[in-house]
Amino acid sequence: MQGLDILFDGINMQRILGGLWISARIALVSVTLSMVAGIFTGILMTKQSLILRVVCRFYLEAMRIIPVIVWLFIIYFGLSINFHLNLSGETASILVFVLWGAAEMGDLVRGSITSIDHHQYESGYALGLSQAQVYFFVIIPQAVRRLIPGAINLTTRMIKSTSLVVMIGVVEVLKIGQQVIEANRFQSPDAAFWVYGLIFLLYFILCMPLSRVSKYLERLWQ
Repeated sequence: MQGLDILFDGINMQRILGGLWISARIALVSVTLSMVAGIFTGILMTKQSLILRVVCRFYLEAMRIIPVIVWLFIIYFGLSINFHLNLSGETASILVFVLWGAAEMGDLVRGSITSIDHHQYESGYALGLSQAQVYFFVIIPQAVRRLIPGAINLTTRMIKSTSLVVMIGVVEVLKIGQQVIEANRFQSPDAAFWVYGLIFLLYFILCMPLSRVSKYLERLWQ
């Protein structure tokens, strides 16, 4: 059997696309929750409280320094054993990606907010707005324009990083691809080329539109 034929043999293509949906679902839920949590985290990072700044900086550096795969092991195996939690691989994956995404998104929000001129705050207060109103009606709308390209880049990174969840037993697109290759390793020795080539193409299809949108917005707002 030719390697290309493996993709269309039986339900292989259906299985691979089903695995892609699992990866996309993890990414979609994680990105959505990360964006919401990241906005509040970023606002906290701009506060003058020393305790808040230290806690937020520790949280950010912990998520950046420790690899995502290690966090997956800590959450999936560590919490399950030590706290007797029955976490599925998908739930643990979403939790890790939300923690990671919220930290990165928070830093993007912080950078966007602090880059806005101070007179914007003063103008809002001069109009009689409260501090919360200044943030939500004056500062955040301006910060969003500067934030979107970085947020889209973070989204593509999270989509690609979903391939790591195979390490904690989530049967996503990469795992299913491995299963298809193993099942046909004797009949089609070159199956790996075609299966992984298809997976590469599927990830490309998911991420490329986001990259184009980011570049379009950058040109639009220059």
